[in-house]
Amino acid sequence: MYRKFMYLVSFALVMGLVNSASAELVAHWRLDDGSGTTAVDSSGNGYDGTLLLDPQWVAGKYGGALEFGGISGQRVEMEGYEGILGTQDRSVMAWVKTTGFGDWISWGQNTNTQKWIGRINDNAGNGAVGALRTECSGGYIISTTVINDGEWHHVAAVLESAGSPTVENITMYVDGVQEVISNVNPVGIDTVGGRNVWIGDGHHDRPLPSSIDDVRLYNHSMTQAELQAAMEGGIKYPYALAPDPADGTLIENTWAILSWSPGDFALSHDVYIGDNFDDVNAGAENTFQGNQAATLVSVGFPGFAYPDGLAPGTTYYWRIDEVNDTEPNSPWKGNIWSFSIPPKTAYFPDPADGAESVAVDVQLNWTGGFGSKLHTVYFGDNFNDVSNASGGLPLGSATYTPGPLELAKTYYWRVDEFDIVETHKGNIWSFTTVGAVGSPVPANGAVDITQTPVLTWVSGVFADTHQVYFGTDATSLENKGNGNLGSESFEPGQLEWNTTYYWRVDEANNANADSPWTGPLWSFTTANFLIIDDFESYNDLDPADPASDRIFNVWLDGFDNPAVNGSVVGHASPPFAEQTIVHSGLQSMPMAYDNAVGKSEATLTLTDTRDWTVNGVNTLTIWFRGEAANAAENLYVALNGSAVVNNDNPDAAQKGSWTQWDIDLQAFADQGVNLANVNSITLGLGNRANPVAGGSGMMYFDDIRLYPPAP
Repeated sequence: MYRKFMYLVSFALVMGLVNSASAELVAHWRLDDGSGTTAVDSSGNGYDGTLLLDPQWVAGKYGGALEFGGISGQRVEMEGYEGILGTQDRSVMAWVKTTGFGDWISWGQNTNTQKWIGRINDNAGNGAVGALRTECSGGYIISTTVINDGEWHHVAAVLESAGSPTVENITMYVDGVQEVISNVNPVGIDTVGGRNVWIGDGHHDRPLPSSIDDVRLYNHSMTQAELQAAMEGGIKYPYALAPDPADGTLIENTWAILSWSPGDFALSHDVYIGDNFDDVNAGAENTFQGNQAATLVSVGFPGFAYPDGLAPGTTYYWRIDEVNDTEPNSPWKGNIWSFSIPPKTAYFPDPADGAESVAVDVQLNWTGGFGSKLHTVYFGDNFNDVSNASGGLPLGSATYTPGPLELAKTYYWRVDEFDIVETHKGNIWSFTTVGAVGSPVPANGAVDITQTPVLTWVSGVFADTHQVYFGTDATSLENKGNGNLGSESFEPGQLEWNTTYYWRVDEANNANADSPWTGPLWSFTTANFLIIDDFESYNDLDPADPASDRIFNVWLDGFDNPAVNGSVVGHASPPFAEQTIVHSGLQSMPMAYDNAVGKSEATLTLTDTRDWTVNGVNTLTIWFRGEAANAAENLYVALNGSAVVNNDNPDAAQKGSWTQWDIDLQAFADQGVNLANVNSITLGLGNRANPVAGGSGMMYFDDIRLYPPAP
């Protein structure tokens, strides 16, 4: 009778939730991947994890699992996923087999009330040793049943929040049965982001020697029946997963056999393979390989896709759509995976292309091109000489020692690969030895750079003067003038959009016999949009320093007028800009708001980028992020201190992930703003026209940009 009941519960949940892989299933690591260094998130949200320090794939409660040796730092880490935050309801569960103690899951800040840890208790003074424990730093709740007995146990912690939860609002389950609590130390729960989710170890360095399987996070408090259904394998996942070869694999062959694990409802599979991402994503006719029952397919063989073999130097994309004609939601479009065939030219140079501060006794290494038998190395301090060189002596191994090199010098090298049939000319790589000019800003190869950049670098240890070269042609840079030690910057002026520029800094010192030193060649590409503020330039220097550029001195807040404006920009101590919770780059703007005074806002006065009609730009884009615990205040942006546009989502301040806000500039023009002369932009929370006392919270802003119409 019980099994029949469980089947009905599972079936009902499946039919209700499968359409979006469960809107409430936030993350699901089935750990059935079986190989590789990635634990796939099968929720559809893309929170894949990376295996660190080599936990082992083993048999699990259902399919596969991961075995952890209790080694400090050995874990699965979900880069960029910070877990369920704030005071939000949550259900956290897994199958665990252990004889030890430690943390099986962890996220949040290591401060009172602000973290979330699932743990096997080892403290006899707190409660039952070997029992399930959930803690929030400074507080904990501990169950009764001892589970570190070497057997599989399903463990779960469910938080039902009424807005201001404490650990007493957590219900814990072992094997689907609600636990009697042996001890509780109540504190509030307000989980704060900034740390990735970990499985198998905790941010307190308490690795759990264990096997772990089927880890799930839900953003609601599950009933016991729902939890039991999940424990039994319910709430199915309809998409193909666990690609083999793993996504991004390099295959040293001209053929491959691709396989995957089927979705839970699949009766057959539509297979798409091609060498163009967009075509595979769109399901173009030339990529469709047919519908089949098997969960593997060959490529690069006669009679299959690419019958003449896979091409070296090519990346291939593939997608599996799961099909079940009895289901109304079929087919379920799969993720796009890729694999690559190595090029016939040399690749993976060591030192890496553009490397700095390289030792003068460096040994050069590389990976031989596909099918290569011999390697010819060309080396020198002149780009053109190395590029045009020929007739070198072939080597049998992929390594070369050029001999003692000079300090503070840029060298170029090229490796040609011979595969018995023909020679394949290699790319030109470079590195600079220790003591030379380095640390370019923008970084070498950077993209989406402002059209009015300030170029900076760190002078070499022997230099006292420098010469700057700049242009769009790497082979004929224009001399832009010289400078002395202490003036390591150059402003090239207004640059073109979406254009690659090259630059080089040569250094000299007349007192040094090795002078002058030719610097490395660097490049960057300007953006195809205007950057209003990316928050990268702000620093923590003392205001007395001429280079000081603190964020709250540029974005003016309510710090000096808190009775009218409840905002505070920047952190109270360095770093003042946010350096963990960022959308792109290294920094974002943190802004605390307290609408007890009616509104909170920060204003940037524009000194450049005032013409918002350049290149036909028509959209203002702002990336923002709030927290679930924030008060739900209206989010708005104002231009020139008057024209206001409100965000359509009244709960925008509670969005716990980065959110893109696109605003048609016509909405400001309709309010009388001259878009060719915008003098300020204001970000705010509240009702600007009619301030009303409200709540408080923390917001983050990044990447404020202007875009032209899409082509």
